[in-house]
Amino acid sequence: MSADSKDLQINVMGREFRVACPEGEQKELLDAVDYLNKKMHDIRDHGKVIGIERIAIMAALNIAHELLTTKVGGFDMATLKRRMETMEAMLDQALSDQSKLF
Repeated sequence: MSADSKDLQINVMGREFRVACPEGEQKELLDAVDYLNKKMHDIRDHGKVIGIERIAIMAALNIAHELLTTKVGGFDMATLKRRMETMEAMLDQALSDQSKLF
């Protein structure tokens, strides 16, 4: 643990964990723990997923999907990704056509 980190005791689905957390970021970490707990409890209570490891993986997949598709301040990651892929395909095509010139 670095000098600017603190040990923080957290609880995820009834299991205790001690994690290092940078000074001044404890609230954000605790908010993340609350969000994760809610997601995991929702999966457990409304699904057919059994076992904390499987529940954790499903929660991680759901959160990752949210991250990749959420608009943040008008910024849409999914749209950006699609536009980048389109631009990359256009560049590949243009470069391919250029190689035929030489």
